[in-house]
Amino acid sequence: MADLWRTISERHGELLSALGQHIEISLIALMIAVVIAIPLAVWVQTHHKTAAVLLQVTGVLQTIPSLALLGLLIPFVGIGTLPAIIALVVYALLPIFQNTYIGLRDIDPSYEEAADAFGMSRLRKLFKVELPIALPVILSGVRTAMVMIIGTATLAALIGAGGLGTFILLGIDRNDAALTLMGALAAALLAIVFSWLLNVMQKVSWKVSVGVVAVAVLGMVGSQVYTYATAPKETITIAGKLGSEPDILINMYKELIQKADPDVGVTLKSNFGQTSFLYNALRTDKIGIYPEFSGTVLASLTKPSAAQQQQVTAGKDNYPLAKKLLAKQGLSYLKPMAYNNTYALVVKASFAKRYDLHTISDLGKIAPSIRAGFDLEFIDRQDGYKGIQSKYGLQFKVDSMDASLRYQALDRGQINLTDGYTTDAQLRQYHLVALQDDKGLFPIYRGAPLMRTAFAEKHPQLVAALNKLAGQITEKQMQTMNYAVSVKNEKAATVAHRYLVQHGLLKEVR
Repeated sequence: MADLWRTISERHGELLSALGQHIEISLIALMIAVVIAIPLAVWVQTHHKTAAVLLQVTGVLQTIPSLALLGLLIPFVGIGTLPAIIALVVYALLPIFQNTYIGLRDIDPSYEEAADAFGMSRLRKLFKVELPIALPVILSGVRTAMVMIIGTATLAALIGAGGLGTFILLGIDRNDAALTLMGALAAALLAIVFSWLLNVMQKVSWKVSVGVVAVAVLGMVGSQVYTYATAPKETITIAGKLGSEPDILINMYKELIQKADPDVGVTLKSNFGQTSFLYNALRTDKIGIYPEFSGTVLASLTKPSAAQQQQVTAGKDNYPLAKKLLAKQGLSYLKPMAYNNTYALVVKASFAKRYDLHTISDLGKIAPSIRAGFDLEFIDRQDGYKGIQSKYGLQFKVDSMDASLRYQALDRGQINLTDGYTTDAQLRQYHLVALQDDKGLFPIYRGAPLMRTAFAEKHPQLVAALNKLAGQITEKQMQTMNYAVSVKNEKAATVAHRYLVQHGLLKEVR
């Protein structure tokens, strides 16, 4: 509890900002869902077959996994707030539509007859009789949708929309329970508060309710107009994958860019998730830059020919081929850094000592007793578990798990083998050993900024600034920086700035 209060005290400014983002996304999604679902439910009161179809459709939409839906939306609408709102609206439609339809359908026929007897028009009867009677049931559906939206909106952080999910993802990634708990508790309290407010609105007149909603809408619109009016002439969005290392790198990119051109605004989108999210966002011009590794380029983002694959074997520089293949896609891959952040199979040092494990081949003698925990990307890659099976002839009992959880599972003894990267701070934190890749499966992973060629040609001064990182940062230096962020809980921006200053890439401002 002491850690939680300390974290809240240290990050109260960030918490308020994330809370504002979460409220904004949730309210916009709820209002759009209400505007769509309630009129639709009113219309289908006289079209029962259509109502049955729509109930089925909204029900099916709600079964789509939220992460999959966000991934599907990125190529069409990019990253940030828009895809998050669309996904939340999709999930909110069913409870609002269903409750409105049921609430109107179950009105006592005698009320309908009385309204007809008074000569009320269809519209007047709707607003004077039907909606007021059905209102409790409708608002029950709205409350259900609101709670669902606030909970699901935590995933918006995965696509750069911010919100309270940022702290949850950060806490999981850095094994910081206080950060995770802060984000989760804030989201839960927010859901309770909004549920209470909706209950209060049910008891007051509809005019007061409409007034409150109007004020909220005007406040959000005003905030967006102010943000747009005060924004720099050009804003570059730099995104990074999950983890401390991408977070450090994008903060370095930001400082170097702002030094080269102080008039350019830079927005950082950290903890973005899977490679495909970033790649699709870059190609659709939704982000400007993100750090990528040459091994990932060849394994996931391009399709080298058989001859090209033979030219680049594990242990040899694959950056030139990665750069060439990306250029064919209209993408520019800048000069790489020094370190090689390649894959590794990792075990606890005590486990390695007990079974005399030094290489991946050594695992063959204990393969039946291995229980591995790999992330989904590693399981599905040819330079991952598929390659382990084909090149080493090894088969393990494998559990799939999120990349941020695998080291904790290894430390707790829930698994005894996992995948990792050679610069991971957890190797030092948990006293782990990276087994030697004695058959040369894992290719070199050299990191460099990736951007569209059109963007690079438009900003030659920014390209020159980012190329200052070429040949910089050793594996030991990167692991030390990751340790500072993941274990010592230093801010990625602080660690990035310190490195740039210490290595003469940035002058300290006095």
